[in-house]
Amino acid sequence: MEDAPTSAQVGEAQVEDEIEEDQEEEVEPQRVRILPGSTDTAASFEFIDEGHTLGNALRYVIMKNPDVEFCAYSIPHPSEPKMNIRIQTYDCYAVDALKKGLADLQDVCDVVAEKFWTKREEYNAEHGIAR
Repeated sequence: MEDAPTSAQVGEAQVEDEIEEDQEEEVEPQRVRILPGSTDTAASFEFIDEGHTLGNALRYVIMKNPDVEFCAYSIPHPSEPKMNIRIQTYDCYAVDALKKGLADLQDVCDVVAEKFWTKREEYNAEHGIAR
């Protein structure tokens, strides 16, 4: 009986197993992929579980990049949760243009969120509204 694990050891093993299972569950599936037929300067990307909200905003931001010749997005079918975006560049990689567009869009969102919360706090202070 000396080799039998104590109840504390059994409990620790179960907790470790649960932690490992939780860590495995936290891995998100790949949500972006490059579609077949793409080249270095012209590529189509498929976003899973995205729609017009990201598509139109991302297209707008990417088109602000002077290295981008063309950018458009489409929703292949309303019943499929997919958004495709096509990027063609003059001389840089299309993947780099997408990465820059995503980073620029994140920066825009950060500025909007910061200004919103600042104005909200000012309004609440002026009108005596408690949080």
